[in-house]
Amino acid sequence: MKILVSACLLGRDCKYNGGNNYSEKVAEYVKGHDVIPVCPEVAGGLPIPRIPCEIVGGTVTNRNGESKDREFRAGADICLKKALEEKVDLAILQSRSPSCGVKQIYDGSFTGKLIQGKGVLAELLSEKGIKTIDVEDL
Repeated sequence: MKILVSACLLGRDCKYNGGNNYSEKVAEYVKGHDVIPVCPEVAGGLPIPRIPCEIVGGTVTNRNGESKDREFRAGADICLKKALEEKVDLAILQSRSPSCGVKQIYDGSFTGKLIQGKGVLAELLSEKGIKTIDVEDL
């Protein structure tokens, strides 16, 4: 089985704050499988660290009000292309991320409030029929 995984879950320091979301559960789950780590935000050209972003009215915007939509969507396109080329069977993605959120994302107010919704990459993968799992549901 080929599994696309949010790189931060594998311990890569690519989060907005320069850290990661290493998950022992993910590391165990993917053992023996082909793993394709991705970070759509870095793939789209954003730096590490970077100003936190949320989806505001359909546009990915950072906390300072600057649109980062182009970078997020370019990175998601790159990761989708990789997923399709590699013929991945599954994607395990980071919760609540404006890129990778599978079930919920932050509401765009930068207050920590969650809403139902998908991040940019999670939405693209779903549209192409690739099964996505929120890391918290693993």
